[in-house]
Amino acid sequence: MLTVHHLETSRSQRILWLLEELGLPYDLRRYRRDPATRLAPAALKKVHPLGKSPVITDGDLVIAESGAIIEYLAECYGAQAPAELAHLEPARGTAAHRQCRFWMHYAEGSLMNWLVMQLVFDTIPRQPMPFFVRPIARTLCATVQRKLIAPNVQTALAFMEAHLAQHRWFAGEHLSMADFQMSFAVEAVLTRGADAAAWPHLAAYRQRMQARPAYQRALDKGGPVVMPA
Repeated sequence: MLTVHHLETSRSQRILWLLEELGLPYDLRRYRRDPATRLAPAALKKVHPLGKSPVITDGDLVIAESGAIIEYLAECYGAQAPAELAHLEPARGTAAHRQCRFWMHYAEGSLMNWLVMQLVFDTIPRQPMPFFVRPIARTLCATVQRKLIAPNVQTALAFMEAHLAQHRWFAGEHLSMADFQMSFAVEAVLTRGADAAAWPHLAAYRQRMQARPAYQRALDKGGPVVMPA
């Protein structure tokens, strides 16, 4: 049986969503973050040397990294998926396949870098430090946010908004691997400060995603996708 090693409020939530859509049985093993550092527990290193989530096991196979897991599940189990997921991996050579490939890479290769930096530089000034250092840290982090991170996040938001104004899902008119890969970033960017009213097509996309019964089942099993900053 498939086993999902699920870290709370993490990227592994998108794996649960995909498994629920596929209707596959799986064992869910939950891990709590360290309450002080918010990092993954050391127990995850017993599953995979990187000690990160998501990780799945399928028999003797241990597979890490969201994109690799999504592609593995589509390759091995996509043929038995419900009819609605017939385009989970769009036909090669099509525009939908090119879009799917792009968004699969964009999610972690570009977008999440800025969202993680945004979270880190928002968190640093709130960490324990000598009182005389705090104003310097606050000023430095605010400057990095204003001059580097915020402009790039805004560019990403505008890019996604324009795309979703023309497409129902990220690869086109059908749900695909790209939507599972992008789901965490969409939730994160709209939960951690982006004004949903300013990005109506992105907000509508999130509503379509959240309305799916499989998505709701994944939430029931895995808990919240992200926590507000």
